Amino acid sequence: MVEARVPSGIDISRPSVARMYDYYLDGKDNFAVDRAAVAQVEAAMPEVRQLARENRAFLRRAVRHMVAAGIRQFIDIGAGLPTAGNTHEVAQQAAPDARVVYVDNDPIVLAHGRALLATDQRTTVVSADLRRPADVLENPEVRRLIDFDQPVGILLIAMTHFLTDDERAPVLGALRDALAPGSYLTTTHVTVDGHPAEAVRGVEDAYRATPTPIFFRTHAEILRLFDGFELVEPGLVTLDAWRPDPADPAPEATRWLYGGVARKP
Repeated sequence: MVEARVPSGIDISRPSVARMYDYYLDGKDNFAVDRAAVAQVEAAMPEVRQLARENRAFLRRAVRHMVAAGIRQFIDIGAGLPTAGNTHEVAQQAAPDARVVYVDNDPIVLAHGRALLATDQRTTVVSADLRRPADVLENPEVRRLIDFDQPVGILLIAMTHFLTDDERAPVLGALRDALAPGSYLTTTHVTVDGHPAEAVRGVEDAYRATPTPIFFRTHAEILRLFDGFELVEPGLVTLDAWRPDPADPAPEATRWLYGGVARKP
């Protein structure tokens, strides 16, 4: 692959989680350092590209569920680079008045997202870090589109496994406390359950080279992310088991990810 010119302000001395995910989905907004990290992940988890597509299919189903439940405003945190079937496309196809804020801390995501969404008044992208939830919740662009007195759908797709054990409760608690009753939290998270320890170690080793190490967890540990929320059926399950949609088929199940959608009572 011919290396693209590096935009100003983009650090390519270390892999980027957003650019790695872009490469999992066969995108072109990545660099040699990202592709080398992906090769290391693939050596431990050969089905990682399939996992990424399975994750995107879950996102689409979850967004459609929340729209059907009446949600018209969404915050997609750790959204990554623009790709087909984004949250705003899925939500606005079902509800044209839906408003979406994408949040990411990677500068290339911000640049590409703003270019893509320049003419969309109901969708924006902002720079903030999940680990500092106040920066998300108090961002003026977030406040411009999102009314926190009304229910909001929060998406943390393949994001909570980048939080340390010490970060999980305060980050999720801050987001929960900011939401009106009737809001939703949706997340997916990699799991150790049913998978070889050497594969888990291999992926964790690859992500230690990035600014955001990854942490595989058990079902019971992931379930605690939903404290203060009520999971909708079928609960916290592997992605293939969460409301499969024959009209929007997902790839063959990898069972590396648990996913759930939960409502704040």
